[in-house]
Amino acid sequence: MTVGEPAPEFSLKDQSQKDVRLSDFRGHKRVVLMFYPLDWSPVCTNEHACFVNQMKQFEQLDAQVLGLSVDSVWSHKAYAEKMGIQYPLLADFHPRGAVAAQYGVYLADKGITGRAISIIDREGKLAWHKNYDIPVVPDLQEVAGALSGVK
Repeated sequence: MTVGEPAPEFSLKDQSQKDVRLSDFRGHKRVVLMFYPLDWSPVCTNEHACFVNQMKQFEQLDAQVLGLSVDSVWSHKAYAEKMGIQYPLLADFHPRGAVAAQYGVYLADKGITGRAISIIDREGKLAWHKNYDIPVVPDLQEVAGALSGVK
């Protein structure tokens, strides 16, 4: 994945069984695509808690936040309800990790998604991308700063 290139298109189900396509946001909103390993792991839970708390800031920046992991729709549904997550959690479940692999963040040896954040501009191009170590919670101020620089 190279910044400036078109982001790989996808269509995945969210926790409400709704199909979410990257192209749905083209021309309307920037997308913050949050790749994370697993729904119930402690670091992911902290990361989502941060996103839930910072949601207003991302809405003010006119961005759609999407979470993505290899968990099933049902796991996402239970997790979203427990965490108060309103944004879509996408199930990259079958074939496992196929979308994450297109973005270069699927860890095939572990069978999970790596931790990373991609920002996609309104034209559908990758504007910013950063990989994180699995135990690290991304700095959302850094993400918001990167986002505010994206047209």
